[in-house]
Amino acid sequence: RVGGTDGVWRGSAGVHDLASGAPADPHARFRAGSVTKVFTAAVVLQLAAEHKVDLARTVRSYLPDLVPAAYGEVTVRQLLDHTSGIPAAELPGTTPEERYAHRFDLHDPRDMAASALAEEPEFAPGGQQHYLNINYTLLGLLTEKVTGRPFADEAARRVLRPLGLRDTYFPGADPRIGGPHNHGYQSFPLPGGGTELRDVTVWGATESWAAGDLVSSTADLERFVRALFRGRVVPRPQLAEMFTLPAGPVRQYGSGEPAAYSAGLSVITLGGRQVWGKTGSRWGYTTAIAATRDLSRTLVYSVNATDAKGEGMNPRALSLMVAAFGEPSA
Repeated sequence: RVGGTDGVWRGSAGVHDLASGAPADPHARFRAGSVTKVFTAAVVLQLAAEHKVDLARTVRSYLPDLVPAAYGEVTVRQLLDHTSGIPAAELPGTTPEERYAHRFDLHDPRDMAASALAEEPEFAPGGQQHYLNINYTLLGLLTEKVTGRPFADEAARRVLRPLGLRDTYFPGADPRIGGPHNHGYQSFPLPGGGTELRDVTVWGATESWAAGDLVSSTADLERFVRALFRGRVVPRPQLAEMFTLPAGPVRQYGSGEPAAYSAGLSVITLGGRQVWGKTGSRWGYTTAIAATRDLSRTLVYSVNATDAKGEGMNPRALSLMVAAFGEPSA
């Protein structure tokens, strides 16, 4: 779905299916991947607005039985903007074929957090930025500790139901997508050379949980991003966290590039304008929500990405971003 007030073409999932040209269903569901993080951040920021969570307080003070002393200085805000220094959780398999073999494995978020927290920190808290799911796994656990309710229930109560997002849900241990949905296909290498496409629609997402297991639709995600940017999801004092990058000369871990992630969102300059949003990838799917701060231009898409976990951006997705906002700045 693309929209705006400055002459940008409006539509639903590009109005048409990009492969067949047939009218697209804006309520067809798909896996939204790391767009989930925007919902998780919204829940935590609501709790902060209610003084149930202090963003400057240490995560260990909320989860003392889980977070060891080595990570005792990590704050809630540093989980939100990926500056915690906590390494990734250990997961089975590295290649697409190996991950495919483990697609129905069930992963417990506390176990994943414990495995990551048993490792040495990658850097001092707040010193660098490393975008990792583990930060939002811990935010999901923190939400459960503070509210006394399952994370999915709390997110539904605070965000999904108030906004009427009827196509959106957290699948839990169910590897299927309920209701009308788009299928995802992934390319796998063949032993003798070449590749084959497999339908990977049925694939468990418990390793992503509060960081990336959401199922949604373009209609719901457009409604969500418009409500979020207008201050209808997170109160404006806390909403500012979503449009604020880490303070100081924080660089991204490994690359040395400037920090690009805030609380739940990321920012890029396209066509000379700042675009805030979030991309997400699951096997067979790549998704994004993006908008200028004033909502003069917005974009929500989900496309099949046969290399969804590969390096670089899907060419079709990149063409949509450029069409909506303009070329990346040099």
